Amino acid sequence: MAALSASLCAWFWDERFWLPHNVTWADLADPAPGVEYPKAGHLLAALPLALVIFAVRIIFERFIASACARNLHIQAGVGRRAHPNRVLEKVFTSITKNPDSRHLDGLSKQLDWEVRKVQRWFRHRRNQDKPSTHTKFRESMWRFSFYVGIFTYGFQFLWQSPWMWDTRHCWYGYPYQAMTPGLYYYYVTELAFYWSLMFSQFTDIKRKDFLIMFIHHLATVGLISFSYVNNMARVGSLVLCVHDASDFLLEAAKLANYAKYQRLCDFLFIVFSVAFFTTRLVIFPIWILNSTMFESWDIVGPFPSWWVFNGLLLVLQVLHVIWSYLISRIAIKAMLRGKVCNDVRSDIESSSEEESEAATDGLKTSPLTLKGENGTNGHCAAVKARTLNHSS
Repeated sequence: MAALSASLCAWFWDERFWLPHNVTWADLADPAPGVEYPKAGHLLAALPLALVIFAVRIIFERFIASACARNLHIQAGVGRRAHPNRVLEKVFTSITKNPDSRHLDGLSKQLDWEVRKVQRWFRHRRNQDKPSTHTKFRESMWRFSFYVGIFTYGFQFLWQSPWMWDTRHCWYGYPYQAMTPGLYYYYVTELAFYWSLMFSQFTDIKRKDFLIMFIHHLATVGLISFSYVNNMARVGSLVLCVHDASDFLLEAAKLANYAKYQRLCDFLFIVFSVAFFTTRLVIFPIWILNSTMFESWDIVGPFPSWWVFNGLLLVLQVLHVIWSYLISRIAIKAMLRGKVCNDVRSDIESSSEEESEAATDGLKTSPLTLKGENGTNGHCAAVKARTLNHSS
């Protein structure tokens, strides 16, 4: 068993995969005094830090974010609860949360209820499991605060770094590039934050995109760890900063939406859209991909982990294009019609679902048009897209 474990470890840490030609792990093990290169063991510090960040989040949301929500008159209560019913609860938990007409007719006869009453019970029961506006406001305020802080730190650090002004410095002397304290703190803090998001998913209210977001956080952790281990942290810090540049704007727009500041929400969403398009479709491919694919080829040359790293960045760029298309479609429809069609990436709010389901109860409501939580139309339906928060 020990021999098998040793063989697997040797295979995983194969120098010919991770490092350029003629470079070994031994070359990076004992640098000059006062100089240290990245090592996989350094990343273990992110785990206890993630627990600290998770604890800070709980305190922040409970005391600071909650106080702000109360000042903005965002109540902590939930909507109307479904009246306890053992038969319907069993159907809801074990069969379906959205019964079709056949199930509705059967339950109506079994309980001697009108079909509309059964529909209403299921609607209220589904809404019980949805996070309240107060909960979403606290979560967005925490993310906004973290993103602002980490972006400010990262930008200030990179402003003083030569590779921000000349990306070829990402590759000069590679892989013999010392890990500075500033770069290490930036990387480990980002990694710990995404670890904390994975932890919090198991304690937060379960959402329908739980698995997707879990995979997203896991992939982000993997990318950050991968770039650290093979000492591509310099260009990795540029990638982190570019993605952080627009994330806090989306969270700010969501905060304005929850507080029912429609005009501010619209303005922030427009600013977010411009920042997103600029950073993801212009700066990222022209500045970063050009460096990782072409400048590194000329200075260092390709090797196996280089191909993997660039392949992952290209996949990320494809996602940027898809997300940009979805954002632009929402923005264009909002400007042309003053209405926003349902965003397939968003978790549908309780009020929106009640409006759409009311159509099944005989109300004349367009199935293609959903409104914001305060009943107003506009860009803010788009800022409910949770998956855009973690696009980095």
